[in-house]
Amino acid sequence: MQSAAAVGLVRPCAARPLPTYPSPRRGAGPCIGGTQPLLTPRGLRLSARAGLVPASPLEEEENRRCRAGRHVAAAAGKVAAAEGAGEEAGGGLVKTLQLGALFGLWYLFNIYFNIYNKQVLKVLPYPINITTVQFTVGSAIALFMWITGILKRPKISGAQLFAILPLAIVHTMGNLFTNMSLGKVAVSFTHTIKAMEPFFSVLLSAIFLGELPTPWVVLSLLPIVGGVALASLTEASFNWAGFWSAMASNVTFQSRNVLSKKLMVKKEESLDNINLFSIITVMSFFLLAPVTLLTEGVKVSPAVLQSAGLNLKQIYTRSLIAAFCFHAYQQVSYMILARVSPVTHSVGNCVKRVVVIVTSVLFFRTPVSPINSIGTGIALAGVFLYSQLKRLKPKPKDA
Repeated sequence: MQSAAAVGLVRPCAARPLPTYPSPRRGAGPCIGGTQPLLTPRGLRLSARAGLVPASPLEEEENRRCRAGRHVAAAAGKVAAAEGAGEEAGGGLVKTLQLGALFGLWYLFNIYFNIYNKQVLKVLPYPINITTVQFTVGSAIALFMWITGILKRPKISGAQLFAILPLAIVHTMGNLFTNMSLGKVAVSFTHTIKAMEPFFSVLLSAIFLGELPTPWVVLSLLPIVGGVALASLTEASFNWAGFWSAMASNVTFQSRNVLSKKLMVKKEESLDNINLFSIITVMSFFLLAPVTLLTEGVKVSPAVLQSAGLNLKQIYTRSLIAAFCFHAYQQVSYMILARVSPVTHSVGNCVKRVVVIVTSVLFFRTPVSPINSIGTGIALAGVFLYSQLKRLKPKPKDA
């Protein structure tokens, strides 16, 4: 005997709601986010008793809309990802171009500073006066940027100024010794001697900070010292006053770096590196101005320059250009340091020194012997090697 269900005497049960499961994606519409139906093959639906049975037109339409929604969302996601990648690539190119422009300005300002500064020092051998003029122009630039709002005016306390004072003192001495050296020897020789900065950095950091260098860093100092010694022995413009002034500049500038770590000057949000440099420049002016009056006296007045038979317009023009470039190249250097790692900045500084040496030799037609060139090249190669090895940190020893 056939069952009642088989001959249609029993009415089939009503379709129950489709089973659902939670979806990990949210916010993509009724089918994509929250919960979504367990979709079955087209034209079929699930029945608790009869298994797969033909779906109603409404249910089939619902499934079709869900599938279409998922395809639209996937396509939209791909488009958004492509647009994001394009914007990121475009932004990366712009940043690269900006960084390249900053490096170009850094080198250009440095070249002009060394050329015009040397021209002034040749006819006006008063390095204290010239350094004071450079700090005066730098202070005027800093004040102008603060007043106009180009640079946010720093909020600084008396305690912070007291902590910055040692940095200002060694900054003043470092620039003064550099000008003293440039006035005595060739620009190329001064910068060759200043290639020994890593040697004094390692020495002072070990003495005052207890930072012991790795053996590889110590070995990289050997070509620096040897190259400078070789260049010094064959330097046509060599004299001890210029040599020791450049060495003193190395010591004071590296002392500034060690002091900045030792004192750990607490900076407010408005006191970034550029503002810190500007404050140090203003403080250096107030430190050096009285020294100028007590030692050399004022040697840049029109009366003194005319009595010496110098071209007033030429001296003032070159002095102002040199002073502007002096402040500009240091400020651009800080802007670069804010965008790249210290190692990259160190390599850029090494390249800058090469550029300055080559351009000064060509501009001033400085006689350079083959041995002198080899010594300079060895020293600069040692500086580059040092900058690369400095970033290698020793592996921690296993306990």
